[in-house]
Amino acid sequence: MQTTLKSAISFSGVGLHTGRRSRVVLRPASAEFGIWFRRLDIERLDPLIPARWDAVPAAELCTKIVNGDGVSVSTIEHLMAAIMGTGIHNLLVEIDGPEVPILDGSSAPFVAGILSRGLQKQDAEVRALQILKTVEVRNGDAFARLEPSDGLEIDFEIDFAEGAIGHQRKSLDMANGSFVRELCDSRTFCRKSDIAAMRANGLALGGQPGENAIVFDGDRVSSPGGLRHRDEPVRHKMLDAMGDLALAGAPILGRYTGHKAGHAMTNALLRALFARPDAFRMISCDAGISARLPGAGLTSHDLAEMAA
Repeated sequence: MQTTLKSAISFSGVGLHTGRRSRVVLRPASAEFGIWFRRLDIERLDPLIPARWDAVPAAELCTKIVNGDGVSVSTIEHLMAAIMGTGIHNLLVEIDGPEVPILDGSSAPFVAGILSRGLQKQDAEVRALQILKTVEVRNGDAFARLEPSDGLEIDFEIDFAEGAIGHQRKSLDMANGSFVRELCDSRTFCRKSDIAAMRANGLALGGQPGENAIVFDGDRVSSPGGLRHRDEPVRHKMLDAMGDLALAGAPILGRYTGHKAGHAMTNALLRALFARPDAFRMISCDAGISARLPGAGLTSHDLAEMAA
């Protein structure tokens, strides 16, 4: 059965890239509605934007969606990961500005809010996107790939010159609440050398090192409090991939592999997938398949079991 929130919940904070304060309200939606964003500050243009792969014009430092009137919402990936990771199928996201608040830099605040409200089952079948053939996109030595699997798996590898990050790899089966326990609290990160350049270009204005972004300086973690996980950077990259894959419009049954991949590459992968009708099919999920989808069987107690 499809699910939505039992009741609305709101969040407020500043955007990492714009520095603007905004309020986000997640509202229950009817079966078959999907995930849509609505800009409350827009009056003369279409305020509704679909959370869909083909609404992404470009994705670099964050993921942005845009409608036909040019109305956009950016930095949606952490919220989308929380929506997919808790198994929500239908939701209206209202926002009074152009960027989703960064909060603590992870998906954990969104997940905690969603689980505190609980989910409402709906009388509609769940459909999933089953990967039938391998699809891959590359850019130099970076690549992203989707291949057949019984459920959603994510395998990610990063390699940074900074000694505090270095080479990291992690692989997870996203069934049985793995996203909530293993990934949702992992924060976005940057290098100290990047901050001045980003601020000079009007970016990262809302970033507060240690509060909503991890800052790495060579062999040091310069953010107060250090890391939540020894391999927090690769976990966050997996979180980002989860959020970007959520724009497929349905749960994915397939193995995602990312090597030095980012938002743009994952979106390019979805575009390559949907350009290959022979590489996927939409299927109705029986009880067995539904039990393997991200978010199946979650409760608020799962937050207490997040990996140490």
